[in-house]
Amino acid sequence: MTSLAHQRTEHRCDWKIGDSMTPTLVYGGRTYSPTWMEEEVRRVLAGLHDLDFKEGDTVAAMLRNSPHYVALVLACRQAGLYLASINWHFKALEANHILVDSGARALFIDDDLLPQVREGIPDEIAVVTTSSTSGTKDNAVAPSFANWARWEDFGAGRPSMPPRAGTAHSAIAYTSGTTGKPKGVRRLPAAEDQPASMPQRLQRVSDTVYGTGTAVTAYLCAPIYHSAAMNYVAHFCTLGATLVLEPRFDAEQTLALIEKHRVTHAYLVPTMYQRLLNLDPSVRQRHDLSSLQHVASTGSPCPVPLKQAMIDWLGPVITEAYGSSEAGYTTFIDSATWAHQPGSAGRPLPDARVHILDDEGRPKPNGEIGLIYVRQHAMPDFTYINRPEDRRAIERDGLITLGDMGYINEEGFLYICDRKADMVISGGVNVYPAEIEATLLTMPGVVDCAVFGIPDSEFGEGLAAAVQPRAGFEITPSEVQAFLRDRIANYKVPRVVDMHTTLPREDSGKIFKRLLREPYWRDQTRAI
Repeated sequence: MTSLAHQRTEHRCDWKIGDSMTPTLVYGGRTYSPTWMEEEVRRVLAGLHDLDFKEGDTVAAMLRNSPHYVALVLACRQAGLYLASINWHFKALEANHILVDSGARALFIDDDLLPQVREGIPDEIAVVTTSSTSGTKDNAVAPSFANWARWEDFGAGRPSMPPRAGTAHSAIAYTSGTTGKPKGVRRLPAAEDQPASMPQRLQRVSDTVYGTGTAVTAYLCAPIYHSAAMNYVAHFCTLGATLVLEPRFDAEQTLALIEKHRVTHAYLVPTMYQRLLNLDPSVRQRHDLSSLQHVASTGSPCPVPLKQAMIDWLGPVITEAYGSSEAGYTTFIDSATWAHQPGSAGRPLPDARVHILDDEGRPKPNGEIGLIYVRQHAMPDFTYINRPEDRRAIERDGLITLGDMGYINEEGFLYICDRKADMVISGGVNVYPAEIEATLLTMPGVVDCAVFGIPDSEFGEGLAAAVQPRAGFEITPSEVQAFLRDRIANYKVPRVVDMHTTLPREDSGKIFKRLLREPYWRDQTRAI
């Protein structure tokens, strides 16, 4: 066993942390100064340099929100590395796919998460663990990996990576499609013919979506492994802001922290809105939230009554943007505009194009529903790692679609109506039924199944599974849920499981999911 902390090389170099990348971090009741962050970033860069990382290489992370995670995000951006984040709910098979597919050469992981993914970590990957109160002891970690180090020892006393010029690389976001196999979205380096002003143009988009200003204090409780939350971190670190970071969302704690730290900017999603509004009115009223200037929401569409209730409570500070890991942000709407266009996802952002096309690629007239095609020219192009055919399949004349359906009204505002694909957005998190179905079909006694989205008052959408047992088999809903819980992240396990003697299928063999969904959505005012 070779501890990474004790590897030595002869490389000598200097690395200067940019002054704009030194946030003040508030976490767990402690304030971490810009100097602390600079030192952490330098040390991580030194450890990566010892591992001979070069610009364009990939690091993986399976971490809960923490100062360590922020330092790793900034270190990767400084060194021009890609960061592939793994949802910390994932199990071994899910994590293994990302580690192998992304080509990650190192994994940073909370030590108490190791047991659930240990079998999925390739032998050749270096492992860096952070300590946790419920974590795995060092003597249990060390023998398991040929290259291993504790976070606090990684890169200690070593020279850092060499300076790198040019645009920073970005996070690799993993997103699925109809196949259920996660696809890695890797942003390509800016092409030589692209304008030098692209970083400034992208900054303008981020300033609009996330907010900007001086003396900014931003609040984040969404998981950094989500691409929007990671971009939020990077944005406010670049501004040198104070970032109040929480490991998870707690409604009353959120209000207390906004009041205590006079938070000016926050990132919240509709599920959080609902939980905040579910608090007793007396609890909500006892907190002074007048410091809030900008609340960003980008995770999923927000129902009109829910958004109106938030604006009535907090004032005209609620904003919404439509975007994706592939395309970036393409539309935006603030509270004042939304009051005149309720339910809209806004107008195109600077440098963005938004078109509504039919299945043959012909433009649809204003007011008619079609596929939403977009392009954000402030961002370089992207590829799906090892999946060029999937990348080509979503493009038409330089625009891309993710299967969302909508229309543009006469005033130029985008309205999202439905999704052509089966993807479910639950609590702002994308869930892909095909992946769950593929796992469920490995359960003994299951001959057929379908997973789809149903209304959920808390998460916007929940998951339901229609299961057809094999003749002679007795299977209960709880057995189905237990089987899935052992193999996939818990949030992917359907809350509703119904048994069917047969499932409705087209002649082509495709399941009529519409027929399964209709009873749940019949009395709803929305279809997404």
